Amino acid sequence: MDESIYYKRTMIKEQLSSAYLPEPRSLRIVLPPGYNELLSYPVIYCQDGEDFINFGRIATQLTRLVLDEGLEPAILVAVDVDKKVRTDEYAPEGSRFEAYCRFFAEELIPHIESRYPARPQPDARILAGDSLGGTVSLHLALDYPQLSTRVISLSGALLTSTQERLQREERDLAWLDLYMLIGLDEEQVETTRGVFDFLQANRDTLKLLHTRNAKVTYVEKPGKHLWGFWQTELPYALHHVLG
Repeated sequence: MDESIYYKRTMIKEQLSSAYLPEPRSLRIVLPPGYNELLSYPVIYCQDGEDFINFGRIATQLTRLVLDEGLEPAILVAVDVDKKVRTDEYAPEGSRFEAYCRFFAEELIPHIESRYPARPQPDARILAGDSLGGTVSLHLALDYPQLSTRVISLSGALLTSTQERLQREERDLAWLDLYMLIGLDEEQVETTRGVFDFLQANRDTLKLLHTRNAKVTYVEKPGKHLWGFWQTELPYALHHVLG
């Protein structure tokens, strides 16, 4: 097959105003191959939207999987973030975390479902993120289980705040379906907040999730806290949520 077909896509760019955030949010909506408004589709909501498109190549990868491997078509919604306030929005202790989560749940998802044939079931709304994007995706599912039950966490920053949340507030997570990827070379990850052992943090979080009956597909393999690692592993995550 001519590989150029993998790069053909319909991408719609939008600006979504918010009552919770001080500025509009840029969105990139990518429609799947064979898109038909008479059908309905699962939706993958990506934190760090620009990075998922440019570095994760998620649109190209998903197109290839749909065309070559028969994966179920899905709409992609890539949600951009200003890197200057990323930690404020994505970290549970961040100053804009609550506002961002409310924007996502109360404004973004309804907006998408009012304009596109998106399935409204919680297992058809997939939240995906890398590092702190994985953190906010998991917390969104925990806070709004009626909206989403499926999460992709690529080297999630599942640190003290997340673990305390699980210990303090969660008892039964049998409804949660989580794909967790972590690299064996992520024992000393430098962030704007310090150096953290993401590998141990993910292992500790996995134990907490298992004791609360969450359905977790956990992948631990050689890899660094970089898009080069996540891009390679992304097809497996997509197979998990759409296969």
